[in-house]
Amino acid sequence: MNSFFTRIIAVFEIAGGLFGLVHQFERLLNGRFSGVDAIVAVLGVLLFGFILIAGVLLASNDGRGTQMSIWAQFLQAPLIATPMFSYALSSGAFANLSVTLQRSPHLGFDWAIAEHGWLLALGGPSAAHLGINLLALVSWLVLRFGR
Repeated sequence: MNSFFTRIIAVFEIAGGLFGLVHQFERLLNGRFSGVDAIVAVLGVLLFGFILIAGVLLASNDGRGTQMSIWAQFLQAPLIATPMFSYALSSGAFANLSVTLQRSPHLGFDWAIAEHGWLLALGGPSAAHLGINLLALVSWLVLRFGR
């Protein structure tokens, strides 16, 4: 792990993966949801577990960590919220740039540090939002091309 930015990516993956994993386990243990919600929670456990392991391997300078982190960042890049389907994943931090698609489309920007989020749903808002997690995109570029 040569670069300062790679170390920062690893820290965000480890912290976000750990907190996301704990939150998803807590969600499963509370058990107040339907079958589809349970499947989404299990997928959340798998995703945050993957991100946590990717961050640990990246921090330990393991080559598998770089490849896994590339995928972890790729999975965090898209933001989709439509009346039919919604998807978003963030682990550690995000900087989201989105556009709301309605009669007069408008741009939105939101960011947070020390957070995690997971959304997978059939359905969503009446006005569709599409966007990208700029932090995940930049992290993906650093990992992919910053060797």
